[in-house]
Amino acid sequence: MTARMGIAGITGRMGQLLAEEVRTAGATLSGGTSRSNPDLASLAKASDAVIDFTHAATAQATAQTMAASGKAWVLGTSGLSAADEAALEQAATRIPVVYASNFSAGVNLVLALSERMGAALPADAYDAEIVEMHHRQKVDAPSGTAIGMGRAVAKGRGVKLDDVIESGRHGHAGVRKTGAIGFAALRGGEVVGEHSLIFAAASEHIVLTHRAFDRRTFATGAVRAALWAVSRPPGLYSMMDVLGMGRMA
Repeated sequence: MTARMGIAGITGRMGQLLAEEVRTAGATLSGGTSRSNPDLASLAKASDAVIDFTHAATAQATAQTMAASGKAWVLGTSGLSAADEAALEQAATRIPVVYASNFSAGVNLVLALSERMGAALPADAYDAEIVEMHHRQKVDAPSGTAIGMGRAVAKGRGVKLDDVIESGRHGHAGVRKTGAIGFAALRGGEVVGEHSLIFAAASEHIVLTHRAFDRRTFATGAVRAALWAVSRPPGLYSMMDVLGMGRMA
């Protein structure tokens, strides 16, 4: 019996790509929710896993519904609050939850490298700056992937990102703090996603860049994660777990 995959927000741009990738992977598309058919509980009942790229505003309600369903949940929504992430953690005590800021295999390799570079390049000598650009319709900034890069660098340096983040500098912001991790968010056109991590020292700059040219890479990775999750015990997993690379920041 093939795995049954449900898609929250199936009528959206990402939802349509996910539906195509479910079929390509040889799984069964069990259906999806939309504004005209928002019944997530029924979708979860008919599915082995639900893939969700909808909106951060629905995360807590979705977490409760999915936890009650007992089915796997793959979440790729960015811009979650601390309360939203707490709801995910609670749901993960009852079901397998795969949550990632980005489901691209390439991005997750970049995250692994970001952590190693953060550990290898001293914060008092190498300033870490993250620059990202997305399409003009994106509503959250910095992007989830950029935050993931920052968390990876912070983990490599043995600190928490919340303690060293500098985002959206404007006006007389003062000199740069030693050990800070800076963020700049650009928006325009139809850019799928570009992320660069810069380590700037007095004598050299090192730049790690990932560019996505097609949203399908995210859909392919999310379906891979869903197929992986259906056989897992309850827990909060990342795309790094799916790729067999261990947990990341």
